[in-house]
Amino acid sequence: MNKKICIVYTHHKLGDLIWQLPYIKAISDHFNLSVDLILREKTQAKKILKNEKFINNINYNNFRKGIYYWIDVWKLIKIYNKNKYSHVYILDKVNKPAIAAKISGIKNIIGPGIGNQKKYLTTDIVLNDDDWNLNYSEQSKKLLRLHKINLGDPYPKLNININEFNKNNADLLYNGKKIAFGVDSFEDYKMWYEEDFVKLAELLHHKKFFDYIYLICGPDKSYIAKKIIDISKKDYFIDCSNKDLAGVITAIKNSQFFIGNNSGPLNLSAALGVESFGLIVNDAISELKYSKINFITPTNYKDNTWIRDRKNMKTLTPQEVINFLENMSL
Repeated sequence: MNKKICIVYTHHKLGDLIWQLPYIKAISDHFNLSVDLILREKTQAKKILKNEKFINNINYNNFRKGIYYWIDVWKLIKIYNKNKYSHVYILDKVNKPAIAAKISGIKNIIGPGIGNQKKYLTTDIVLNDDDWNLNYSEQSKKLLRLHKINLGDPYPKLNININEFNKNNADLLYNGKKIAFGVDSFEDYKMWYEEDFVKLAELLHHKKFFDYIYLICGPDKSYIAKKIIDISKKDYFIDCSNKDLAGVITAIKNSQFFIGNNSGPLNLSAALGVESFGLIVNDAISELKYSKINFITPTNYKDNTWIRDRKNMKTLTPQEVINFLENMSL
C-alpha cells in the first residue's frame, strides 16, 4: 500500500504550532515523504509554511465545540476520504480527528491517547494519563519516541522567501536600523507594561541601537501599540497592529533583533533566525528550552513558577533589560 501521511494539530495559537514543526518534520523524514496538515485557519499556516518542503498540502478545520462539533467531524471525514491517507498522526489529545479517522476506516491512527482518545486509535502504543501534565511539545516528543521516530533538530525553524514578503509589505521597509518589540500576548499576565516598553526604547535610542521600532501586536490589542506611541510622543515607532501575519513576518525579518513577551511572535522570531529576547517573569522558561530564545528575567525569578498577576511583570525593569542586551554585545 502506498503511504500518504496526514498530521493533525488542533490548537489555534501560532506559537504552539511553531513548537510542533520539528515533530512534523521528523514524521516526514521517518517516511521520506512530504506530509499533509490539518490545522486551524487562525494559525495562517498556509502563509507561513508554504516554503517548507516537508509539507505537501494544508487543510483548515476550525475544531469548534457545541453544535458545530459534528459538522467539523464531517469536514474531517471529507478531507480524509478525498486524500485516502494511510496514516493519520494527531499531535494532541483531542478526540474529533481520531473519531473522523475511525469512521473513514483509516488503517493507522496514531495519537497521544490521553483520556478517551485512545478508544479511537489503531495502536496500543500511547502516552500515560499522567502525561496530561506535560506541555504539548513534550507530549509530541514522547509520542515520537514511543513510535521509534527519530527527532532530528529539536529547534523550530521557518523557511520563508523574504523578497516575496518585502514586495507585499513595502510600506514597512523604512531606511535605517530597525528592531521589533512584541508587546501583546493571549494571556495578559505575560505582558510587560506599556510604559516599560517606552522607557526601554528611550534607553536603546540613547545608545543608538535603532532608528525605528516595529510594534508587533494583534489587531484585537492594537490599543497597546497606540498607548505606547501616545505615551512616548516619539516618531520612531511603527505600528504593525493592522498587519496580517505576512506583514508581521516582514517586520520581524527586517529587524536586527526582537524583544517581547512570551507569545506567538517571540516564537516566530526565533524560528525565523532573528536574535530573540523573551521578557519572562510570570511563566516558565523550562517550557521554552527547545528554542533559541534568549531569556531576560528579573533577579528574583524562579523557574516553573506561574504567577497570573500582571503587576508582577514590574519586577523586570527596563534597566535590567538593557544591561542584559549590552552584556550580549549587540
